[in-house]
Parts: sequence; structure tokens; C-alpha cells
Amino acid sequence: MLPGAAVLLPVGRCVGHRALLSSCADLRWGVASVSPPTVEIRSTIPQGSCRRFLAARGRAGDDGPVATTDPSRPRTVVGEVSLAGCSSTAERVADVLRRRITEGDLVPGARLSEERLVCELHVSRNTLREAFRLLAHEGLLVHRLHRGVFVPELDEDDLVDLYRLRRTLECDVVRSLEDVGAVRLGPLADDVADGETSAARGDWIAVGTANMRFHQHLVGLLGSRRVDEVTGRLLAELRLAFHYAASPQRLHEPYLARNRALLELLTAGETERAAKELAEYLDDSQAELLAAYRLRRA
Repeated sequence: MLPGAAVLLPVGRCVGHRALLSSCADLRWGVASVSPPTVEIRSTIPQGSCRRFLAARGRAGDDGPVATTDPSRPRTVVGEVSLAGCSSTAERVADVLRRRITEGDLVPGARLSEERLVCELHVSRNTLREAFRLLAHEGLLVHRLHRGVFVPELDEDDLVDLYRLRRTLECDVVRSLEDVGAVRLGPLADDVADGETSAARGDWIAVGTANMRFHQHLVGLLGSRRVDEVTGRLLAELRLAFHYAASPQRLHEPYLARNRALLELLTAGETERAAKELAEYLDDSQAELLAAYRLRRA
């Protein structure tokens, strides 16, 4: 087997959160991979053409706003996914876009411009389109005939389904934990501190990203690559739901203290109590997002 090659198990990667819910009990699928070396990816489009295109295209498209991202962030595949456990260029590009969704850079209803992304990520159109297909299978992008590729807009059923899966994963993981020491809880402590620091400077989008990482690291305590992959896709979809809240501060502020309280319970080894607190936490979060969704749709 070549270095960095991936072994696709029977069900493969083409599942959304509804299929994940039915599969997570036995987890007889997934992607087993060997960490690949960093590969430099160069654009097949002349750089001058890219610069002219990006200078000319800063406006909304006919079918919705064109997705844009923070210009201060690295815009190359090498810079963004050098640590990703993906075996192909398309999977690396999909990882970049998935991360942008999870971090709140791509919003529901935004249209993804092929031309812009080819220039930003220094990849071919074929590679980008394959990445689009991978993310469409995960429910993170949708293709609309003759209109393009869009970030999906969730409905109430999606929200309820996402939280059903969150309870199945997160609460069961917490209940199963034994002898979780300070070293293993270090990433969660960092996430809590990052959230509090971001709140102090009024960056509530960054608070939301720290919260996403907290829950990813919480599930990561189980030590299962497949569960981590499920959770990564779940949290990317969930971040789309956060955009329905009129006030990011109002949405995230109460959970800063609740994340710290969960961390303290885990540090004390009170996993059963932590699981109970987490279940109530998720119930409250679901209710708030559903209320925000209904208010926005009214």
C-alpha cells in the first residue's frame, strides 16, 4: 500500500447525519488512513488571472451571496490542511471547506464560487468538484441545477435530528470515561480558556468556534477515530444552525460557564453527573436554536 493511501470500509464516507445516527451504534464503517506527507498543490490557472478574477469578483451573485472568508487566514491547501489525515487532494480540499463551515466562515444559503475557490486553494476544477461531491454526500453542500453549489439551510427536522445524534454520542462518551487525567483534559481546558478570552474581547464568532472544539475534544476522549469523524461532520452541520440566532452573544454566553462546569466535573471524575448535566445542556441548546429558527422564519 502506498504511503498516505486510504482504506475505504464497506459503507464509506457518503452519509449525512440521519444515516450516521442509524450507524453509530456499531460503527462498522469509516475511513482508515495513514497520515500523508504534506503535498504542495499548485494552481493550473495563471496567478495573474486569479488576481484579476478575485479583484473583479467581490459582489453577491445572482443566486445568493458568494461565500467569502477572512482574508487574514491562509488561503492555500498547503497552509490549511497540512495536518489533515486525508489521502487525496479532493479530500484535503473537502477538509478545508468543512473546517470553514465549522468555524462559521460559510453561512447557510451562500453560493460557493468555483472560480474563487480554484484561485484561493490552488487546485484544479476537477479536484474542487470532487470535494464538492464529498461534502454533498455529508449533507454540508447542496447542488442546485443550473445555479451552482450552495451551503444548505437547515430546517426544524434537521435541528432535532442533529441533537438526537449529539445526545447519543456525547452523553454516552462521557458516561464511559474512566480515569481521565489532567493531561487528557488539557485540550478541553484550552478550549474553555479560548472561549472566555474571545468573550472578553467581544468576538462571539470565535466563542462559537471554541465551543465547537470543546465538544470535538470531549468526544475525542473516547479515542475512536471513527467517532471523531462522525462528530466532525455533525459539528459542521450544527454550526450552520448557529447562524439562525439573531445574537451570537446571547446564544453562546450562557455556555461559557456551563463548559467550565462540565470540565470541573470531569476533572473530579464525576462522569455520571457530568453526563446528566450535558443532557440538560443539550436540551437547552436545542430549545434555544429551535426558538431562534422559528423567530427568523416568522
